[in-house]
Amino acid sequence: MRRMKAILAAAAALLALPQAAHATATVLDPTPRTLVLTAYAPEWEAMAAVITHGRRVKINDREIVLGTLAGRPVILMSSGVSMVNAAMNTQLAIDHFKVKRVVFSGVAGGVDPALNIGDVAVPEHWGQYLEVMFARQTDHGWQTPTPSPAGAPENWQFIFPNGTRVGNAAQPATNHILLDADPALVALARKVTAGLTLKRCVAPSAGMSAEAKLCLPHDPKVEVGGTGVSAGVYADNAQFREYLFRAWHARLLDMESAAVIQVAYANRVPAIVFRSLSDLAGGDADRNMEYVFDHLASVNAATVVRAFVAGLPD
Repeated sequence: MRRMKAILAAAAALLALPQAAHATATVLDPTPRTLVLTAYAPEWEAMAAVITHGRRVKINDREIVLGTLAGRPVILMSSGVSMVNAAMNTQLAIDHFKVKRVVFSGVAGGVDPALNIGDVAVPEHWGQYLEVMFARQTDHGWQTPTPSPAGAPENWQFIFPNGTRVGNAAQPATNHILLDADPALVALARKVTAGLTLKRCVAPSAGMSAEAKLCLPHDPKVEVGGTGVSAGVYADNAQFREYLFRAWHARLLDMESAAVIQVAYANRVPAIVFRSLSDLAGGDADRNMEYVFDHLASVNAATVVRAFVAGLPD
């Protein structure tokens, strides 16, 4: 009996070890900061160009810059591309730094025909358009495993939106079709972006000839409000773009933002997303234009984010 008790005690101690190690994440910097996220190189480069007094640290494979933006303390970090990377690395930053708020600066595919390449959109709501049920085809039409939740957008063929179940310390877990960006941050975005001038042309990025210069045929604008959607999909399909605009009332789509908003909600950290259109997600006339305009769009997003951060309370 004594031997059995000893074995059980040892097993319990071994099971407790990883839990104890995980429970206390090391805080790497004591300063409360705004977490500024980007997803990939052009977005990072545009934001890094306006960060001052930066020092670099590394967690896992993430290079992180601690510095100032418009005089405010910030953390600049790449989330990586995709919903899983974005969620994982947003949580990583929240665990290891004193994150006051989360701000995403990046590019997106335009869904709303009223938006053009180079415009910056700041959605109030974010949804995950591939948190769905794939329906079974029957003699009587599509049959889903369970009924669609209340308020779910209409289906696209066999794809039925299903929402995401999430809660936090203040709110029990419930099903969400959309999660909100922080209302106070959205209100501030409306205030600070009024009359802001964006770039129609940008200097060449790395790899372009010195004579090259990208210019848009229109003056880009900032629009605050509406819905953005995200999924782990590089979307370049005109029919599906039309569906997202009709059913979700989506203004744009990307591959990270809704995941970041969800993690921020779960941690009760205010969050907001700024996305500049690099392409039209299948609505481009001849081919997807992201790799033509991602540099310009990244610069415009960074310009708006800098103005936003400058307007934050001290």
